Amino acid sequence: MDTVVYSTHKFEKEFLIRANAGKHDLKFLELPLNIETAHLAAGARAVSIFVNDDASEKVLEKLHIAGIRFISLRSAGFNHVNLQIAKQSGMRTARVPAYSPYAVAEHAVALMMALNRKLIRANNRVHELNFSLDGLTGFDMNGKIAGVIGAGKIGQVVVKILHGFGCNILVVDQFESDELKMKYNVRYTDYDTLYEMADIITLHVPLTQETRYLINKESIQKMKPGVMLINTSRGALVNTKDVIAGLKTGQIGYLGLDVYEEEAGLFFEDHSEDILQDDIISRLLTFRNVLITSHQAFLTQSALQNIADTTIYNLDCFEKNIECKNEITY
Repeated sequence: MDTVVYSTHKFEKEFLIRANAGKHDLKFLELPLNIETAHLAAGARAVSIFVNDDASEKVLEKLHIAGIRFISLRSAGFNHVNLQIAKQSGMRTARVPAYSPYAVAEHAVALMMALNRKLIRANNRVHELNFSLDGLTGFDMNGKIAGVIGAGKIGQVVVKILHGFGCNILVVDQFESDELKMKYNVRYTDYDTLYEMADIITLHVPLTQETRYLINKESIQKMKPGVMLINTSRGALVNTKDVIAGLKTGQIGYLGLDVYEEEAGLFFEDHSEDILQDDIISRLLTFRNVLITSHQAFLTQSALQNIADTTIYNLDCFEKNIECKNEITY
């Protein structure tokens, strides 16, 4: 089946080719999907898109005119797809629901540890032959209260890891797990209690109308002074301007981000020779207690293999017109 793969990155291409094994005619494009590039799908029946591709109403209309009837996401999240328009246009959509919860969870904890023990600053010092320890004091994870917002597949792995450190764990989730309570002594609570008590807060919820700007001026004011905030989920869970204000006052003591609300057109690309036009992320980069990675939490060999295998499986299902377990129901 002819399929246009938008936003193709070098790190994933070989996995997709190997998983495809010649079954589908994949046309790889480095360009993202947007209103200007949608016409490039003409002649294909399917497109495969990545996390920052634009599948909004106008783009989907152009894809439909071009003959696209199937959208295969190479991501778990689908907030960038207008599902209502896709349905009205007769386009089916499938995703990769669980590529590797371990990859994202482990990266979230890596951000915590790097911030806590000031590893980036320490490494830079040593390379400059500065072996002083002044200003590098961290804290024991053991005994700290960790607040996990969202205890799905990724959040559960985070709970398991943090329990191993000896953290006391609070969780906000609409569903309570008896297993998490029994194995890891998890306490389910509400947002306000978690904000008030947690030393570390880590976000693992999808981006919806209800969770957009979950972290904002009001919620930050409820947190412990000097709280550590980690986001490896979706950038718009966090109001970045409010977080910057919290960093300036010291209310937020540590910030680890793998996602950013304006990351489209910035993350996944080399801008080392450019003048950075984004004033907000420029401001974030001035703080020594901020650590930002470029949406790489998913980036492990296991995850890339699972994404590729599931993407090709989804294409197989559409070509054969059979039920797809990963199809998004409306």
